[in-house]
Amino acid sequence: MKPATCLLSALLALCFPLHSRTAALSSREVASSMVTQWEFDDVANISTFLLDRESGILYLGARDAIVAVDTANKLKSPKIVWNVPEEKSRSCVTKGKTEADCNNYIRLLEFLGDGRIYACGTYAFDPQCAFVNISNFTLEKSEDGREEMETGKGKCPFEPSQHYTAVMAGGILYTATTSNFLGTLFDISRATGIEQERIRTERSINWLSDPEFVGSAFIQEDQNNNPMGEDDKIYFFFTEVAKEYDLYTKVKVPRVARVCKSDIGGMKTLQRRWTTFLKAQLVCEDRGSGQRFNVLTDVFTKQHQPGDPSSTHFYGIFTSQWEREEMSAVCVYSLEDITKVMDGPFKELKKSCENWMNPEPVPTPRPGQCLNSALKAEGFDSSLKLPDKVLTFMRDHPLMENSVVSAPLLVRSGVTYTKLAVTLTPVSNGNSKLNATVLHLGTDHGELHRIAVVGPNATLLQELPLFPASEPINNILLYKGEALVSSPNSLVKLPAEGCTLYPTCEVCARARPLGCVWREKEAACSLAVTEPGEVLNPEDLVSRCGRSEDRCSPEMKDLHVAEGLHVLLPCVQVSPRPCHWQHPPQRHTRRHLSDLEVRVTLESNGTYVCFCEEAGREQPACPRAAYRLLLQEPSASLSIMQASSRQFVAGYMLFFIIGFLVCGLLVCLVHRRRKKGGGGHSSSTSEKGRDLLPSSDTPQSPSSASLFSEAVPFAEKRNGTLNGHGGHMPERKCGYIYSNSSGLKLQDTSVNLAEGFPGRERAGPEGEEEGLGDGLSDIGDGLAGLEEELAKLHMLRGAPLAQCEESSI
Repeated sequence: MKPATCLLSALLALCFPLHSRTAALSSREVASSMVTQWEFDDVANISTFLLDRESGILYLGARDAIVAVDTANKLKSPKIVWNVPEEKSRSCVTKGKTEADCNNYIRLLEFLGDGRIYACGTYAFDPQCAFVNISNFTLEKSEDGREEMETGKGKCPFEPSQHYTAVMAGGILYTATTSNFLGTLFDISRATGIEQERIRTERSINWLSDPEFVGSAFIQEDQNNNPMGEDDKIYFFFTEVAKEYDLYTKVKVPRVARVCKSDIGGMKTLQRRWTTFLKAQLVCEDRGSGQRFNVLTDVFTKQHQPGDPSSTHFYGIFTSQWEREEMSAVCVYSLEDITKVMDGPFKELKKSCENWMNPEPVPTPRPGQCLNSALKAEGFDSSLKLPDKVLTFMRDHPLMENSVVSAPLLVRSGVTYTKLAVTLTPVSNGNSKLNATVLHLGTDHGELHRIAVVGPNATLLQELPLFPASEPINNILLYKGEALVSSPNSLVKLPAEGCTLYPTCEVCARARPLGCVWREKEAACSLAVTEPGEVLNPEDLVSRCGRSEDRCSPEMKDLHVAEGLHVLLPCVQVSPRPCHWQHPPQRHTRRHLSDLEVRVTLESNGTYVCFCEEAGREQPACPRAAYRLLLQEPSASLSIMQASSRQFVAGYMLFFIIGFLVCGLLVCLVHRRRKKGGGGHSSSTSEKGRDLLPSSDTPQSPSSASLFSEAVPFAEKRNGTLNGHGGHMPERKCGYIYSNSSGLKLQDTSVNLAEGFPGRERAGPEGEEEGLGDGLSDIGDGLAGLEEELAKLHMLRGAPLAQCEESSI
């Protein structure tokens, strides 16, 4: 962008958006008054949360450190330093990793139940685990004074950024992670406990195919309400490449997998492998538009009825593999629906020619089911007693035929959600009672969004900026009516519930499904006293805060802009339902949430109106913002600045070309002087080569850094294979060096340079590119003279022919 254009863009960006960002500024003020922030010395890359709900102490896993934070008091937080020895870090770097990655990133913190915390870190790509004594908050040490550690392979990922999940179930650790240095092997395993019972998934793409693990949950059966004697289960959520689709590209699908707590593997088949591993596809599809979201990024587990495991629901954040713009959706799945799919038919993956084979008959007892009272009555009280035919079927059929289907609670464009937490608020709607779901969503730009969902209606309540835009939210934890939120470098605490969160009449009215009402006298939002049978529409309440005509008839703003500017047109969105813009057809725009960025061109003149859906889908969209872009002629000063900018570029190019020619001339003069000094006697090839090659290299050495070594040809591949022999070359100018019977030939690169800069061969309207073609022809003449001199060097006559590189699909 030109300097004058940059200056005007900055001025417009400062002027226009200010008055339309009132809602965002008020959110910042509210956030600053409610937020408690902790600052840590020398602590970065916070990635792991572990909360002691009795004491309120929050343990943070970070880079080379574990921090204990008292969430009730803003006191100085003690820290454990657990770093990598210097020699181990150097060894990690020599294996091709960066210095930043060769630290110890704490990825796992879990209570052991005996007053200790089990902590695991990447430890310079060699995962290690240690024990934290909670009473004195120190790492346990061995007799020689070193930290007492054990291998963390299979318990913790090797790389800091690898997707990973783990859950503790009955004192036993279950993990889903990579299990090798290269990150190519993936396991869902029982990582601790009795050695003979540490089992994992089969190494087969039918079981796991390039998975990206997202979350896990331990569902423990209610001992007082479990008539079938069902076993406890562990659920894993991930995204993997689907092998059931025959397409030319890799199709990602979200999955849920289930294993049983009492599974210890098979006797002959599936030894030390899961005999209960089943997985099913999760479908998050907007039925109205038919759009499907196929990449799962986060999962939150919530019991809708506390104490009842069967009421468990899983809320997931989804994105789309196919959408170019940022887009996020939230879908929810019940444990009951997942169980029905796991008890349904198996998918047959085997194929013969072009016809699907008849599915194999399902043996008995049913493969993949957890132990229960009925199986134990039949004599199958352990997975070791299952027949081989059952285990063989299980090994070949881990995928279920049916999918777990859900419609999105909300879909938002222009935003990427990273973390999710959910609270349920019981509300009264007439004579019926239902739960209002409040979604606490963290973005990749450090914002916390709160969205209330009641039935089919979703309402955006807050957008709170908590961290700098460069810091994504990576943890959200709800505790005693408060939310603990972290980015890689910061931790904050703010209220998660209550009507006082909503400072304006309009936002409070939209929180009416949560039981909130705006008090005019107090100018505050507080809990409502709802009379039996009272039904109030939030849209009606919003209209009381201001005339609907004012809200849906925005004032037209005229913006005088210059060509080349990038103008941001704000649109305040009060609902998570989508907003769309009406604008001229020939325009260059890009969306930023509900805002619109316009690059001003001659065709950009016209009216831009933002429409947002606020009520139900059956209601017409409400205009929220309107702008009229008026293109004005550039001022004289702008023309002068543009002209000076073009002159500067032309001068720079001329200086570069002259410098290149002078260097070439000096090389020729030096070479001729050396040749004259060495004339009159015969010299060997090695003696002439000393002027061009380092003393330790030879023309045949692969380590030679010379441009004329056969190990460094300009083009050395043809159809993906190395070509080290001579041959007939097609007449193409590729900028390579080769030799034949007549000696060395240096191909003219002037055509190549012209092709490397599209449009350079055509002078612009102002003539800013004039003289470039002449300069390149001069370079070609200089290279032709250098070519004749180099042809006399005998050392180069044996160089192999390097063919031009071709690409093939």
